Amino acid sequence: MLKIGDFSKLSRISIRMLRHYDEIGLLIPESIDPATGYRYYSETQLPAANRIHALREMGFGLSVVAEILKTYRDPEALRQYLLLKREEILEQEEKIGRQLLLLETAITRLGKDENVMEYTVTLKEMPERTVASLRKIIPAYEREGILWEQLRRELGPQNVQFATPCNALAIFHDNEYKEIDPDVEIQISVQGSYQNTENVVFQTVPAVQIASATYQGSYEQVGEVYQAVANWVKDNHYDFDGSMFSIYHVSPAETRNPDELVTEVCFPVKMK
Repeated sequence: MLKIGDFSKLSRISIRMLRHYDEIGLLIPESIDPATGYRYYSETQLPAANRIHALREMGFGLSVVAEILKTYRDPEALRQYLLLKREEILEQEEKIGRQLLLLETAITRLGKDENVMEYTVTLKEMPERTVASLRKIIPAYEREGILWEQLRRELGPQNVQFATPCNALAIFHDNEYKEIDPDVEIQISVQGSYQNTENVVFQTVPAVQIASATYQGSYEQVGEVYQAVANWVKDNHYDFDGSMFSIYHVSPAETRNPDELVTEVCFPVKMK
């Protein structure tokens, strides 16, 4: 019989963890001295301890280790556990790789751009959603309000219910900046089914991966925000993949104070 200290050395499991394994029934001592409470282990328990140690080193939690130990003599069952853990670790590795790249590019950019954290760029996915859409050529970007007014008028008779969150956004379809006659589409998320109107189309738009930056204040700073997103896309090895759009979290319809506006600039992207 082995004292717990000797068994700890041989199994490479700390005394604290051996006591914990005993408490949860994972590795119970061969005997316990009723007078002193000392735990004693058998040499024949070392293979089980080694299996536990090996599985823990692979990253398995204790509850899963307990399940594996019940079926470890079944090669196919063990193989399935190992394959699932490998897939989980590979996903973690990919996530950590993205995080490291984000950190490295932020550190590099910090030396070049003092405003790097002023407009923080994030990568995320906008889910599939149902929208009321209106697309037209308008005289200029600053005249976008005429689209929203027309949308409001045409939605009114149907008592349209807006979704939560109610993303109100404008998509800019031109391949370049246009001083006059830009092609602009506005969308607002809705729930339910409705009939198209003269100018408004109800449609389901697919999920899209975007690089976005949210800022507060007037639209005059949008050029700096575009630059921040462009830098992020280049530094993180993405390509632009579609028409950019802006989500109006706090719009001119909600406040007359430009300092209270909250806008999210979004660029669809894909990995190179």
